[in-house]
Amino acid sequence: MDEKKPMDPVEPMSGEEQQHQLIWWNRLRRRAIVATSILVVLAALLALLGWGLANREPVTGRSGITRIDKPVPEFVLTTFDGREVDIAVSAGRPMVINFWASWCLPCRREAGTLEAAWQAYGGTDVLFIGVDTDDIEADARAFVTAFGVTYPNGLDPDGEITVDYGVIGLPVTYFVSREGLIVRRWVGEIGPEQLALWVDDLVADRAPEEALGENPDAFFEIGEPTGE
Repeated sequence: MDEKKPMDPVEPMSGEEQQHQLIWWNRLRRRAIVATSILVVLAALLALLGWGLANREPVTGRSGITRIDKPVPEFVLTTFDGREVDIAVSAGRPMVINFWASWCLPCRREAGTLEAAWQAYGGTDVLFIGVDTDDIEADARAFVTAFGVTYPNGLDPDGEITVDYGVIGLPVTYFVSREGLIVRRWVGEIGPEQLALWVDDLVADRAPEEALGENPDAFFEIGEPTGE
């Protein structure tokens, strides 16, 4: 039976070799710490992004939401037939203020609904006002003629009224009480039944059960392509 040869003795590392090994381990440890820190930061960013997406409010929800239960911003609107509509002069009357544009497809669809309501409530003191925004005046005039709109409508030429009302998309309709407060806001195309319910409450001075409504499938953010 062969005898096992004794292992060669391990020579101790020199001081220089020990120094090199220590430097290598320190570098490896620093890299591990940096990599771990990057992973932690990325995980935090992903968690924040996920929270933001889950809690993001749609554009429709933001349009004019801060104006609810606030005094109606006053403005003087020059209508397409040359008259002036002064909100301050109309104080004490319930008002329906609709923001629209000729290029807005939902605005086209609801034009007849608003005109029909204006005609139906002609025996009351409710005032309908249309504010045309982000539009070409000639196109807006053609819109009013094509849809037979007879309630006061005019162009917001510099967008000042639009900004004051917090409008970021179209159409948007505000309902103003006799006390001069914006009590309701509907974003997107409004249907005839919904409009009638809210105008009835407005004329009867009934407190609204809900102040916000929207039709997100019939809403265009200002500047968004319309598909025309």
